[in-house]
Amino acid sequence: MAGRTHGVFVEQFSPFLLQKLKAARLSAADVRTVEILERQYLRDDDEDRVTPAGVSRHYEAAVTALPGVERIYRSTALVEPTTTCAAHCRWCVRAHYEPLQMSAAQIEAFARYCGHPDRSGELTEVLITGGDPLLVPKKLALLFELLAEHAPNVHTYRVGTRVPLQAPERVDPALLDVLQRFAGAVEIAVHVNHSLELFPEVLAAIERLRRIGLRIYNHTVLLRGVNDTAADLIALCRQLRALAIENHYLFHCAPMAGMDHHRTSVARGLALARELSSGGWISGRSRPVFALLTAVGKVVPYADTIVRREGSRLLLQTAFETAERMRLNPSWRMPEPAVTGPDGRLMVWYEDGSDD
Repeated sequence: MAGRTHGVFVEQFSPFLLQKLKAARLSAADVRTVEILERQYLRDDDEDRVTPAGVSRHYEAAVTALPGVERIYRSTALVEPTTTCAAHCRWCVRAHYEPLQMSAAQIEAFARYCGHPDRSGELTEVLITGGDPLLVPKKLALLFELLAEHAPNVHTYRVGTRVPLQAPERVDPALLDVLQRFAGAVEIAVHVNHSLELFPEVLAAIERLRRIGLRIYNHTVLLRGVNDTAADLIALCRQLRALAIENHYLFHCAPMAGMDHHRTSVARGLALARELSSGGWISGRSRPVFALLTAVGKVVPYADTIVRREGSRLLLQTAFETAERMRLNPSWRMPEPAVTGPDGRLMVWYEDGSDD
């Protein structure tokens, strides 16, 4: 994947975000809100600066003959019923995926894949992502129904979404009816990167989700100029805690093509993670786990994870086993940045970011 050129990722605001940006620009007191929204959604000329290390996919894990399906973890399969989003986050790890709208037949094939005897003993959850699955409630309802019918071994449906932040009006009675029917299984993963994104309409949408009994957790992407200070992250952690949202991951911004200007160094991320975990500022239950999105999957940089540095690259030791990865997904191939260590576990090179 190294050196692959990237396509044009068009700039896209939702009407809601555009209205909020226009209002903030008119208010001298909202300079920071303008910055938060512009850096996340406005195309920057720096995106044209594609380095050899930039990639168009953060990992390759497609399941052959099942469009929109990926698998690299034992208990989880990933499915994208749509690649459509309400707005385009500039650093998106799926910015250059081929457009896809899964058909009913493809959704059924995925459900049967999950429930097949070869997988039913270990596959217990699905991550429904995209695109944004909350934009296609009919497809989502069909997916839930077919999973319940063909894959009763799957008891958790994780739905990754930014709709509550980008188009909160879409969290409407029709969508809520779909989600409530499967509320015992559904978890909603929102992606809040800064507390200033939590506009009153966003809070109301989150409350509507909470009222129907859904579990909600958060992923934050560490972004230069958006949330790369302890004060920003502490404020976000506190507000998420007040909203009863589990703060799951703080992701280092992945080395996607043309996105270097959004990325901090890994060292900066580790320093911020230490501040959150050991500074006494927030409750322990409010702390996210700092993680790197590598070519072989998520890696949490615990002690001895970073084996060495060569130039701008870090060699990471993982606990993923090559043989196990091939068993889980026979179509998986060793990515260029990865090697198998003497113990049979994967090691992977990861491009560091910069604080300059």
